[in-house]
Amino acid sequence: MQGRTLYVGNLSSTVSKDSLFDLFSGYGSVIDVKIVGPNAFGFIEMSSQTEAENAKNSLHGHDLDGKELKIGEARPKNYPRGRNPRR
Repeated sequence: MQGRTLYVGNLSSTVSKDSLFDLFSGYGSVIDVKIVGPNAFGFIEMSSQTEAENAKNSLHGHDLDGKELKIGEARPKNYPRGRNPRR
């Protein structure tokens, strides 16, 4: 794992930034928490790669508000977004 930002999927509609912050804080310093859309997924930025890896290994599959968390390394967006060359 190279980054310190984690993708967190399969979030319930009741999950808040505070609940994710509290959960991930048990594995190190949380820099930022973002929830995208109607709580379908989010991103957690940890202060180090080691902390992010420990959180990922410990919390993948963890039940939060009745849903099993899917955690992986966040991938960077591909910018700029071009048009499909096969138009």
